[in-house]
Amino acid sequence: MEEKEKIDQSELAESVAKSIPYEFLDYFLIKPLDAIKVKKEFSKPVEAVPHKDKNGVEAQDFDKVETEVKEVDSDYRKAVIIKRPISYVKQLTDPEQNKYIAEEIKVGDVVIIRDTSGLRFDLLKDSRLVRTYDILGFER
Repeated sequence: MEEKEKIDQSELAESVAKSIPYEFLDYFLIKPLDAIKVKKEFSKPVEAVPHKDKNGVEAQDFDKVETEVKEVDSDYRKAVIIKRPISYVKQLTDPEQNKYIAEEIKVGDVVIIRDTSGLRFDLLKDSRLVRTYDILGFER
């Protein structure tokens, strides 16, 4: 079933890419997917009974700490490649510049990025422009 989702995303990305009349020089156009949820531990102080100190000031000590596990959004996010930059395509076709690219990133590939990376691209709803170095990895 997971393989079917990848094929559907690839076909969808190709059809969206054809409808965008722009070519990008240095940026990948991506469509972020739903946020990834992770469990994180949070420490919070346990309230103690307030008491008065020797000066008569009411004080409350927070000596004890309790740990709570919450499900929150990850700092990273998956995204689908919609368009590749011209500079990246040139690297793939020029054998001299291709020596550092381990594997080609294609339209429709699912990549992982930092959730805060990239520029908002408001000409396509909920899309972003990211540079090659913003892409941390991709799904096989």
